[in-house]
Amino acid sequence: MSNQPKILIADDERNIRLMLETGLTLNGFRVASVRTGREALEAASSGEFDAILSDVYMPDGGGLELVDSLRAADPKIPIVLMTAQGSLQVAVEAVARGATDFIGKPFDISAVVALLRRYLEARREADAETAPEDPPQDFTSSGLVGRSAAMVEVYKLVAQAARADVNVLITGESGTGKELVAHAIHDFSKRKPRPFLSVNCSGLTDTLLESELFGHVRGAFTGADRDRAGLFEAADGGTLFLDELASTSPAFQASLLRVLQSGEVRRVGSTQSRRVNVRVTGASNAPLQQLVAAGSFRADLYYRLSVLSLELPPLRRRAGDVELLSGHFLRLFQPAGEAPVRLTREACEALAAHDFPGNVRELENALRRALALSSGGLITIDCLPPEIAAFRRNKSSAAAKEQQLIADRPNMDELQRRYLQLVLEENHWNRRRAAAVLNLDRRTIQRLIARYQFQGAPDLEDDAETEAGNESAERPLDSQ
Repeated sequence: MSNQPKILIADDERNIRLMLETGLTLNGFRVASVRTGREALEAASSGEFDAILSDVYMPDGGGLELVDSLRAADPKIPIVLMTAQGSLQVAVEAVARGATDFIGKPFDISAVVALLRRYLEARREADAETAPEDPPQDFTSSGLVGRSAAMVEVYKLVAQAARADVNVLITGESGTGKELVAHAIHDFSKRKPRPFLSVNCSGLTDTLLESELFGHVRGAFTGADRDRAGLFEAADGGTLFLDELASTSPAFQASLLRVLQSGEVRRVGSTQSRRVNVRVTGASNAPLQQLVAAGSFRADLYYRLSVLSLELPPLRRRAGDVELLSGHFLRLFQPAGEAPVRLTREACEALAAHDFPGNVRELENALRRALALSSGGLITIDCLPPEIAAFRRNKSSAAAKEQQLIADRPNMDELQRRYLQLVLEENHWNRRRAAAVLNLDRRTIQRLIARYQFQGAPDLEDDAETEAGNESAERPLDSQ
């Protein structure tokens, strides 16, 4: 490779090619671009490129087929696939065929630059990964739905975790789908023919949890009237998913660590150990690293579990995925033989505007309710839970206030007064926030408040102390 690495871009979207050409050139790369897979293969056959950026879907085929041909010619060249329509199946197949990485559109050019530099440096050191010898032959539905950049990253990590037979730690807020991801890792791994078993660690005493996982012998405790194998033995050769690990006690954590270190399980009350071959996938909605720092979770167990770590994004950070998930759940819940049910535009807007603190699980339950209340093949906003349907009230209130501003065609001074009052009310009469919305400095806001003498306004005289720290940061008075 020369001091100026040369990158080949393959994408049928002109704006994507221009953005990458400009950004990479400004960052010291030489660039050539093509719009089809055939052109990419012809260009790459020259052997002059150090890395390739390719779209997954192009007019004459796709990046996946291109990866096959490129890998046959050069097993080590970094190949990064780009897509605006990500799915777990595509990510798994991309990794299996030998793609070096997989990114979702839209992307930050600085992230692409950093990615390329990392892989080019890895190639210089002869550490770049090669394609696996035996790619999976079929790709079943995983149940994971989403095309946002955040979910494309999840798909990539799931694909990599499936290929690497190591313990995995999945973190994320409640309702983000941690067990679904654990199941997908199992389904796309070589352990798929063997069992996938799960247990929720919260709410179980140490004795019950150890009996559930490790098994017990007759007479080990009250009620143990026979020998019983635990889930570790039952999952031999497969995967064991342990949810809510943060709720476990130090004593249980020590027992689990012993099994992970030795690969052997001893039933409660027994002196004999049994060898097991189980991949453990753990999950927690609490930040285990912070619990380790606080001393409430064993650091050695944390590192045993988190050989690979995967953090699931909350639904509010998955732009555009609410619509896709809504369609997925409605198809899933639709009774067989009945006509499809659809959402009204207002219902779609309400779902898109909601923050979903309960994440995908909250959306799923909301649509179950909506389907039960629907009629005539339509789900209206009134079928949605009250906290989501409140979108109509909030929208109507905002529209009414905006209409009220100009209903009687006021002059410019009166219009300014009304608009200032609206912004102050929306920000609970906080002058600093109102100033930020209006792009004015706080002193101008103070002067306008004094000028208009708003009726019913709260006493703002004592507000100066809380805002004093912001005074030096304000821009000079340049208006009003």
